[in-house]
Amino acid sequence: MYETINEANEAVLNEIKRARPRLVDVRPAADCIPVLREGRTLLHAGPPSAWADMTGPMQGAVLGAAMFEGWARDAEEAERLAASGEIRFTPCHDHSAVGPMGGITSASMPVLVVLNEVQGNTAFCNLNEGIGKVMRFGAFEGEVQTRLAWMRDVLGPVLSQALGMVPGGIDLSVLMAQAITMGDEFHQRNIAASALLLKLLAPDIAACEASTQHKEEVLRFLGRTDQFFLNVAMAYCKCVMDAGAAIEAGSIVTAMTRNGRDFGIRVSGTGKRWFTAPVNTPAGLFFTGFSQDDANPDIGDSAITETLGIGGAAMIAAPGVTRFVGAGGFSDALETSEEMREIYVDSSPMFQIPTWDFQAACLGLDVRRVVETGITPVINTGIAHRKAGIGQVGAGTVRPPRGCFEKALEAVAETVGVAVD
Repeated sequence: MYETINEANEAVLNEIKRARPRLVDVRPAADCIPVLREGRTLLHAGPPSAWADMTGPMQGAVLGAAMFEGWARDAEEAERLAASGEIRFTPCHDHSAVGPMGGITSASMPVLVVLNEVQGNTAFCNLNEGIGKVMRFGAFEGEVQTRLAWMRDVLGPVLSQALGMVPGGIDLSVLMAQAITMGDEFHQRNIAASALLLKLLAPDIAACEASTQHKEEVLRFLGRTDQFFLNVAMAYCKCVMDAGAAIEAGSIVTAMTRNGRDFGIRVSGTGKRWFTAPVNTPAGLFFTGFSQDDANPDIGDSAITETLGIGGAAMIAAPGVTRFVGAGGFSDALETSEEMREIYVDSSPMFQIPTWDFQAACLGLDVRRVVETGITPVINTGIAHRKAGIGQVGAGTVRPPRGCFEKALEAVAETVGVAVD
């Protein structure tokens, strides 16, 4: 259908640019993701993984989800259940979904529903739990269970009612185009986008039929959760990249993700095939009392932001993030984004960055460029403790292993009839 890889890549990029995702609803995950209606099933971040291979944060989140769903009365019973093989695990990415850190998503958890009004595909992501001990970083008891129940019973239904009063849902491209000019890069900094989302939803939250107490709780939660938009941005990026992947040709990376042991990528010309290599461990700044020795290896679906070309690739949009993740100052942020220009083949017309002299954000990560230059993407990330039950201990940056890009390039070559020794 396409005579060259460049021609195929142009088609992929055109679909990415045409996509127009809108936040249209918040629903129980089982209403949106059929596999979660099939008994004891959990979605997880990264390429496929089994219980025995999961690192501490993901195992902790599994225990939390099993208790939340009522499959187990306590952590010990949940661990026995998980080890018995009675819980089915499947990657979020295989079900049009993404999830930060452990990515564990169960049937009763509310998910964001993002609909691409142009190509018609949909993407899902669970809701951001805020700060402190949270399930996505591997905590599973006490306040974690209380918050998950509140999100199921109050936050999800109130947001669903509010979004139902917004005709056509919220145009996320417009919101994000504004937020990137206010200093967000959409992975480690989402404070502007979170505030803009609250600004849009607040009148409808106030007008919905929920009790006054519940509306106040939701408004206060959204007001203090600076990273609430991260999960929205992830669903946005998943929706856009899946639209590009539908071309089924070319060498553009359509997913980057990690499960704590393996880093996996998918490429536009090789469908849903995973190309994996062992993950690296993030380096950065740690909360008081923790150090690099406590860090879990790289984990989570949030690298879908860098897959699109924001997050670490757009470090110059949010130079303050470089201090938060221990990566230097303004000149370092500029150097990072300039380096990323070497491996992304296009620019996003939606996302212009004032601190980059209004250059557009990167777009189109090409496995050929990664292998040719030896430059791998920079990923901004939170850092989870390597043991289950503790949670986040810092934030930093990490790069994917080059091996998964080399494997992908060989597979792309085979699709166009080039033999690889």
